[in-house]
Amino acid sequence: MVVRVIEEECTGCGTCVDECPAEAISMNDDDIAVIDMDECTECGTCVEACPSEAIVMED
Repeated sequence: MVVRVIEEECTGCGTCVDECPAEAISMNDDDIAVIDMDECTECGTCVEACPSEAIVMED
């Protein structure tokens, strides 16, 4: 699985950053979520927490 951010949908709210138990998400200079896949455990917490459904898990 891969967790990715749909940049056009990300509102920059930061909820995913706050909710990620692995601390694998940060915000870039454009206030778009960025996932560090080296740190991500693919738990899905960010997918569930994102109010704009901008984070998805894909095969």
